[in-house]
Amino acid sequence: MDVPLLARRSIQPANLMLVDAIYLGLQDNRAIRSAYVERISQRFDLAVAEDRFTPKLVLSSRFLTQRSEQQRWRTLEVAPIATMLSPIGTRVNLAWSGLRNKSALATDGRDANANISVIQPLLRDAGWEIGMAPVRLARLAEESSQLSLKSQLARVVTQIIYAYRELIRAQEQVTIAQDSLERGRKLLEINQGLVAAGRMAEFDVVQTEADVLTQEVNVEEALNQHDQRRMDLVRLLALDLNLPLRAVETLEPSPVTIDLKEAKQIAIANQPDYLIHQIANKQAEINLAAASNQRLWDLSLVSGATRQTQRQGGSGERHWNGYVGLQVDIPLGDMARKQGEVQAATTVQTRALQLEESRQQLEQNITSAVRDIQTRWRQYGLAQRARDLSLKKIEIEREKLTLGRSSNFQVISFEADLRNAENARLNALIAYLNAQVELDLQLGLTLDTWKISLNG
Repeated sequence: MDVPLLARRSIQPANLMLVDAIYLGLQDNRAIRSAYVERISQRFDLAVAEDRFTPKLVLSSRFLTQRSEQQRWRTLEVAPIATMLSPIGTRVNLAWSGLRNKSALATDGRDANANISVIQPLLRDAGWEIGMAPVRLARLAEESSQLSLKSQLARVVTQIIYAYRELIRAQEQVTIAQDSLERGRKLLEINQGLVAAGRMAEFDVVQTEADVLTQEVNVEEALNQHDQRRMDLVRLLALDLNLPLRAVETLEPSPVTIDLKEAKQIAIANQPDYLIHQIANKQAEINLAAASNQRLWDLSLVSGATRQTQRQGGSGERHWNGYVGLQVDIPLGDMARKQGEVQAATTVQTRALQLEESRQQLEQNITSAVRDIQTRWRQYGLAQRARDLSLKKIEIEREKLTLGRSSNFQVISFEADLRNAENARLNALIAYLNAQVELDLQLGLTLDTWKISLNG
């Protein structure tokens, strides 16, 4: 059930620290939970690839009851097949089949056949590099998936921090509006006293009354914005939208010194999106090697042996034979193999260009983030001084008003300057703190900064 806005304002809000907001977000944020669900499938893909060289066994059997005009008989057949692939391309097949016929009119018959074959490619599909290509690709894909998860976690944490500080901004703006309203009411009381003393014309009070009403409107707007920012944060935390929250983190800015060259080196080693481009480049190179290998002749060393046993009644026969040799398949006029190599080579060049572009973009982002922090700190310092001077200015002007040396218009004008200065200081403070968060995101250090481990 929806709770009216005015009723929600009267509910005692729950105090929330930033670290608690991040913890709740990591526990319940839907985007993060969805990412961890996807990781189940991604980890299984790697397990399947790692199982590539494990021997595989297939058990096949059938039991048949057959009937003709002369007789009835039953047949039992069992045929297990084992296969194994080695990292250098060796393929081993081991098959055994057993057949038993039983009838009332004929002697029971049993047949058993065992066969083993070994194929060692010498050109196409030969060698550790080609044999291990699917596993290496799967491992790189798993590494890329982990980096994607890390990037998504970092972005969600960043969103939560931004939303939390937007709530702080909204809370402070409510305070600024309420303080301004309170000062306006006090000014109205002073005006009324001056009118009663005959030191101010009654019509001059109208301007102050209008300003007080304007401040009341500003307070209502600030309260509405506060409720919107609260719901934005609550949604990110996957909590009840009606839950009242109050951000109680103290904003304590301090200057930071950043070496641009060192920052770029850190980003190149840690930034998930850039590392994903590096992995994509490696995958393209592996795919090119595999595509080039597929254009080779299929020359293989083959060997095998077969043993056959036949029994009819009490007598039986055994036969066996073996073979060893070479087999070759030479593709002629098949442009599809060349097409695969051309496509893989094109992908390698494209990935290399994308990696180069990603590196330049990363360096630009780091440069901008470092410069932004320095600029935001200077802006905060100037905004702080402007706010202090505006406060002193309004105090002086109020004293002058009581002495009859100023006017309501001047005081109200200075009051507006103070509100603007307080908002400018607040905005500069949050912008500076958010610039630090953005730099962490670009450096790939968001999770390290908040001591968040990647479980997945």
